[in-house]
Amino acid sequence: MTLEQSEYPCPIERTIQTIGGKWTFLILRNMFQGENRFNQLQRNLDGISPRTLSLRLKELEQANIIIRNVFPETPPRVEYHLTEKGEELRPIFVTMKTWGNKWEIMKP
Repeated sequence: MTLEQSEYPCPIERTIQTIGGKWTFLILRNMFQGENRFNQLQRNLDGISPRTLSLRLKELEQANIIIRNVFPETPPRVEYHLTEKGEELRPIFVTMKTWGNKWEIMKP
């Protein structure tokens, strides 16, 4: 059993620990649209600081949910895209979107 499994024995708890951080879910929502560059993500996530975005991207990369591609150009171009593991999260997001649309949870 890995440390992660022993610390969070419930699969739902492990999932929340991985993708439930502040901004992480919204970053992933944008990642489902295709490859993204850092500035694209920052523009699409109104209010996120560059430091927070950088930290969340590193966490997702360490969890093997996204891949960071650096192109040998001047200036360097960096793109992020989902791994197979990250793509497997898509049904969760689709279900949440469907539920949110059905129940219109954000409307007063």
